[in-house]
Amino acid sequence: MKIIGTGSALPARQVTNDEISQFLDTGDAWICPRTGIRSRHVISDEQLEDLAVEAAQKALDMAGLGAKDIDFFICSNVVSEHVTPGLSCIIAARMGICCPMIDINCACPGFIYAMDIAETYFQAGKVERVLIVCAEEPSRMTSWEDRSTCVLFGDGAGAAVFTRGDKLKAVKLNAEPAPDKISQYRTLMPTPFVTKEEESTPLLMQGREVFRFAVTTSVRDISELVERCGLTLDQVNWFMIHQANMRIIDAIREGLGVEAERFPTNIADHGNSSSASCPILLDECNRKGMFKPGDVLVFSAFGAGLLSAAAVLEW
Repeated sequence: MKIIGTGSALPARQVTNDEISQFLDTGDAWICPRTGIRSRHVISDEQLEDLAVEAAQKALDMAGLGAKDIDFFICSNVVSEHVTPGLSCIIAARMGICCPMIDINCACPGFIYAMDIAETYFQAGKVERVLIVCAEEPSRMTSWEDRSTCVLFGDGAGAAVFTRGDKLKAVKLNAEPAPDKISQYRTLMPTPFVTKEEESTPLLMQGREVFRFAVTTSVRDISELVERCGLTLDQVNWFMIHQANMRIIDAIREGLGVEAERFPTNIADHGNSSSASCPILLDECNRKGMFKPGDVLVFSAFGAGLLSAAAVLEW
């Protein structure tokens, strides 16, 4: 398959580190050196589906397609206000999309997992055009009394439209199940029969373990995929890394021995937007005219599960 359209959308409210220091014992001097983040976009009066629809429509417009031209719709989302139906149905109802659709919860690598699913449908000859939308609001998952987590995240949506082609060269998915490393629990509706103790918790994260997993798996996955494609790291034009933490991105870059110029970033004013991170970065770079036909893009993402994924795509 190949990409023929991208789109993204961010909440209007942008919260700086200095604003957070007004209600939490932290500030830019603490946050920025540890994360590379100076501000993040967070949902205020928007609904998450508002951002998703905007990103999807931008991608369709770039592709020159309408909602009814889509054969398959994949939505990546960790949490939203909708338990059921899935967020894909909420978005589709707003846009007039009428095709099979599924929702996946793979956290930060969700965009790459969705690409792998889409490619399988293309190879099976079942589809001609696929829409992927990643819409996330991790700012609603964290405790805003915990400076170790709340400062990391921002909300947003990214989208891409795919059609038949030979531009996706390789994908690698990886799982090392460790649900205690990044987790959030919430209680369900009570019944007359539940006797177990249940308690909702904000997002909990074991930072050092996650950092180590992210760097190790990203360097390994990228190296393996590039070699599988018969390429060298020098032949990769752009490394599209999940925007989780600038220190993680720098460690991955150093592990690969690649200069910073080929690692575009937007984390400084976006924060970590989970699975929306990669498609938002993709769209912003695309609209800046950074990609040229034939450019090799390598995606890598990692997150809750613990899951990781990488992909090699020719523009």
